[in-house]
Amino acid sequence: MDIIPAIDLIGGQCVRLTEGDFTQQTTYHTDPVEVAKQFEGLGLSRLHLVDLDGARAKQPVNLLVLERIASQTKLHIDYGGGLQSSEAVRQAFNAGAKQITAGSIAVREPVTVEAWLKEYGADRIIIGADFKNNHIAINAWADQSELTLETFLASFAEKGGKTFICTDVSKDGKLQGSSIEVYQRLLEQFPTLQFIASGGVTTIEEVRQLREAGLHGSIIGKAIYEGTISLEDLSKEVI
Repeated sequence: MDIIPAIDLIGGQCVRLTEGDFTQQTTYHTDPVEVAKQFEGLGLSRLHLVDLDGARAKQPVNLLVLERIASQTKLHIDYGGGLQSSEAVRQAFNAGAKQITAGSIAVREPVTVEAWLKEYGADRIIIGADFKNNHIAINAWADQSELTLETFLASFAEKGGKTFICTDVSKDGKLQGSSIEVYQRLLEQFPTLQFIASGGVTTIEEVRQLREAGLHGSIIGKAIYEGTISLEDLSKEVI
């Protein structure tokens, strides 16, 4: 299982939100490049980079930060936030992203994301499946759609999607544990898909449970910054 530390960006700085709420923001570090180098120095090879400014602006805002991290580390970066057009996706790849995450646009414009899957391949396009109470969350997590998580996943599996970041919005940033039961159910229902757990991962024991359950990856954010998971312990989990 891939261990994937997260950096969320606002104003070029590392922040974390609670339940995606911009009014519940904590700033942890002023230089995300130094944080990324620290991750790499401990043997971690992946990075989940989220442009929260871009998500609000509906276009990438922190591409320079992406470019700096990509040029100063060898981390495999997946980038999301504000990717609402084919041009924005091209900009992200040109700035050094190895993968991009298609979030709300996958709900609003599935045909567009299907075209990206065909153009770049399923290995480079991750589908973001943000959910709450088993329904897909939209509009920066403020609203809950009528689309169920399973229906959404099945639809994109038919379109060629392979890898999905499944974020439980109700748990994100709360350090109260992840939705491992949901992930176990999804793995049983969709055995050919790759699922990356996101939201609420709090302890190193949880990381091990997610690996044992068969998750493709686990994104870890606030637990690192708050110290409930040490970077040293996390580095020992890297295979």
